[in-house]
Amino acid sequence: MTTRAHLVLEDGAVFAGRAFGAEGEAHGEVVFSTSMTGYQEALTDPSFAGQILTMTYPLQGNYGVNELDVESRRVQVRGFVVREACDLPSHWRSAGALHDYLAAAGIPAIEGVDTRALTRRLRSAGVMMGAITRSPPDDALARLRELPRYDGTDFAREVSAPEPFVWPRRGRAKRHVVVLDLGVKHNILRILSGLGCKATVVPCKTAADDILALRPDGVVMSPGPGDPALLDYAAGTAKGLLGRVPIFGICLGHQVLARTWGARTFKLKFGHRGANHPVRDEATGRVTITAQNHGYAVDPDGLPSSVEVSHTHLNDGTCEGLRHRELPVLTIQYHSEASPGPHDNRYLFERFLELVEETKS
Repeated sequence: MTTRAHLVLEDGAVFAGRAFGAEGEAHGEVVFSTSMTGYQEALTDPSFAGQILTMTYPLQGNYGVNELDVESRRVQVRGFVVREACDLPSHWRSAGALHDYLAAAGIPAIEGVDTRALTRRLRSAGVMMGAITRSPPDDALARLRELPRYDGTDFAREVSAPEPFVWPRRGRAKRHVVVLDLGVKHNILRILSGLGCKATVVPCKTAADDILALRPDGVVMSPGPGDPALLDYAAGTAKGLLGRVPIFGICLGHQVLARTWGARTFKLKFGHRGANHPVRDEATGRVTITAQNHGYAVDPDGLPSSVEVSHTHLNDGTCEGLRHRELPVLTIQYHSEASPGPHDNRYLFERFLELVEETKS
């Protein structure tokens, strides 16, 4: 029997559909992603914590789910919105259906929604809080207006590893990289391992001296969810590491480092989420297609002369990367690890390790 459900936005807009996934109600910031594939990677991306994710591509679940496409230890989204959910996936790696996967994770979802109309509304009005509900929309709207807002929550603490751990690597490691876990994706750790590094992941509130006590050759400040202005503790860690070890900041890590240098961060109207964003490397002029997932950006006007913008988003001109002219530090706003998305930007991990080698020599 089909169960009706609704997506209710805080501005009063209601989108009707059919419930799937787990029973119950979900609330969070409603955002959209333009990726055509990679729904399982998106669902398990910690950068989506606290959010209800809408996929603009109409068909989801057609190739099922499996253990290889997981990007964290759990499903991170609060809810999932699609045009059509496939009941009978077909793929040689598939180990189950999307509905069962979400139900087991306790994540409510809704299909049959006019996702084009929803996306147009979010692009026009900006992202906003919303709820997936099987109860009357007016009741859900009243509850929604009493719930905490996305902007006031430090989600990095929710998604970060509770204890340090080492990512497995076969054979002898060439270098040791410590990853400050603000919401790290597994593919960052896979890439570091593939490049010959032992990766030690530490919780987001780990102090600089505790990181340096691990004797890292370099530090990665990971991507993650939420407003960077709430992460003064991570900024304090970054200040304690600058000039003492090479650093690579990715997405939220990039924003935190920018704030330590005096830059302001601001919220984008509807964010950059998807696998088709063009970014120019200012040093080479090369344009690559990038995977992105962020709702905030860096205003470079407050940066000192020792820091320069290294990458620029070609759609809206926002800052997509920074480079310190004197210290071994580089940052990017987008997800060089992809998953999902193109692999054009894995070279940045190699560039970071070149900084490590230069510092060592």
